[in-house]
Amino acid sequence: MTVLSRIKSCLKDLAPAQARVAQLLLADPRVFCALPVAELAQRAQVSNPTVVRFCRSVGMEGLSDFKLKMAAELSGGAVPFVHQNVTPADTTDELAHKVINNAMKAIAVYQRGLSTHGLDDCIEKLNHVIDQGGRIEFYGVGNSGIVAQDGQFKFFRLGCNTVAYADGHLQVMAATLLSKRDAVVVISNSGRSRDILDAVEIAKKHGALTIGITETGSPLAGLVKIHLAADHAERYEHYQPMISRLLHLLIIDIVATGVALKRSDELAPRWADIKRNLQKRRYRS
Repeated sequence: MTVLSRIKSCLKDLAPAQARVAQLLLADPRVFCALPVAELAQRAQVSNPTVVRFCRSVGMEGLSDFKLKMAAELSGGAVPFVHQNVTPADTTDELAHKVINNAMKAIAVYQRGLSTHGLDDCIEKLNHVIDQGGRIEFYGVGNSGIVAQDGQFKFFRLGCNTVAYADGHLQVMAATLLSKRDAVVVISNSGRSRDILDAVEIAKKHGALTIGITETGSPLAGLVKIHLAADHAERYEHYQPMISRLLHLLIIDIVATGVALKRSDELAPRWADIKRNLQKRRYRS
């Protein structure tokens, strides 16, 4: 059943205020998807939260989720952004639009196909590693090495024993020193780097938890204990990997936020203390 048909079928069962939002949508779905929540609320003569409640009452997580699924439906089921490779002949305007649209499509596709099973497992097991005083290491080479550093920074703020390595030899050495209470998060666009795969094999041999952020079907995906899929249309051998980096950063943000939420009681006082200490180091205007 499509979103529109679902709304039509349940229209009579909606509360009067939500029914006005539904009627506004049915009158012109494309305009509805283009308007901000305040404008939608004004046109339907309801409050902003009522618009959000309407979206949830028809099975969506909120207004953003509703608009994404509605836009996909209106465009024939496809994500409403088209991936286009950048070329040397592109003008700055064309280049900017391609980069932005490619990123938006990749994130939209990731959201539509999102499976939370791997994320739940990853968050739970990383919390267990932290609880038992284990070490969380981040490995990546090249562009992925920068993402690994971001992962290390995110978990450093959670008070974890964590480090990032972007050198293949250091990764092999570090993996050799891991134990059963440790974890390694490996980021790779292709999932085919020999250094990365060797390091994961060694980490597994020493009993460490292995987590891979990479494309489905890659050697790395099949090697790690937990695979967090980062699939996209970008060909990694052309130009600088843009989409992959954004997806990898996004996935790390989701995992770090999930871990932080489970440890919020413990972390809140630390973060407040960090904020106070940093404020002392800022120039006053």
